[in-house]
Amino acid sequence: QVQLVESGGGLVQAGNSLRLSCAASGRTFSNCAMGWFRQAPGKEREFVAGISRSGRSTYYADSVKGRFTISRDNAKNTVYLQMNSLKPEDTAVYYCAADGANTVVVARRVVEYDYWGQGTQVTVSS
Repeated sequence: QVQLVESGGGLVQAGNSLRLSCAASGRTFSNCAMGWFRQAPGKEREFVAGISRSGRSTYYADSVKGRFTISRDNAKNTVYLQMNSLKPEDTAVYYCAADGANTVVVARRVVEYDYWGQGTQVTVSS
């Protein structure tokens, strides 16, 4: 089991930045590829960014590429999402997820992640 707790969400104006954090506890964090997803009202949950177990490989949705950065600190059991140049369309509940498969692959689909946090709201005003 992995327990995930997100923090760092809030209300910001367009163009500003936020950094989300996800603290993990339970099974070995460094064995899990990690992902950030988001879900806007009335829409399906979508992949935002993913990072490999070591942190050397990162992947992004086209909509956030160049603006968001995912990183991890395995010593602190924490994964981060730095969000810059925020847009109103980034407004959503953001979820942290862990893939317990201990694989080199960084998944992009919701069904491939085993553990989820409770989510944190990000609201970007225009």
